[in-house]
Amino acid sequence: MLKALYINEPARLALVDDHELAREGLRDMLEDVPELEIVGEAADGREALVLFQRVRLDLVLMDLRMPRMDGLAATRALKQEHPETSVLVMTMHENPDYLLEALRAGAAGYILKEASRDDVVSAIRGVLSGESPLAPKLAATLLRRLAHETPQNILEAAPQRKRDKVLQPLTPRELEVLETLAQGKTNREIAEDFVISVGTVKNHVEHLIAKLGVSDRTQAVVRGLELGIISFPDR
Repeated sequence: MLKALYINEPARLALVDDHELAREGLRDMLEDVPELEIVGEAADGREALVLFQRVRLDLVLMDLRMPRMDGLAATRALKQEHPETSVLVMTMHENPDYLLEALRAGAAGYILKEASRDDVVSAIRGVLSGESPLAPKLAATLLRRLAHETPQNILEAAPQRKRDKVLQPLTPRELEVLETLAQGKTNREIAEDFVISVGTVKNHVEHLIAKLGVSDRTQAVVRGLELGIISFPDR
């Protein structure tokens, strides 16, 4: 399920941060990226919920720590109503506990607040094209921790899924690709493992994301773990 960026329309972004200077910095950083369009801003989670009701979004850059409603609660609310919208949380530190909570809430990954413009743009483009913004080692670590929790805890922590989202059966190859996504592998690494083209991998990822009713590959793995259709390697 590729975003607007890949059908010749700008991807629609929102900035959610309680610091005006932070939002201004992101605007300056992203306003000249031709395939991106900033269509809204919010200063806290409650303002963000109003924004989400008014504006169609492809991706949200979400601060974690905000007054009135934090980024985790806002992400859960967004993903419950608009599961097709991706979320990148913004954080000061690579704290695995915070990042694990962000994955549970529905985030695709994170951006460090001190990241360079190139890193921020790369993370955004990665999510919009179906790649993971998480470093492979960190992705595998977080997903392994999630997988080792009890299924009930995973379900309780995850945002409620819309009841009209019916799981379509995955093909055997799609299941194999989903399991490799859980290992944090890139499309190129998956292509090498299965001796197929990167384009074919992208197609498989796009199909399984659509079938699972999620917005990105990270949440596809989380959904697969919730449903018990994939396991995670112990090593």
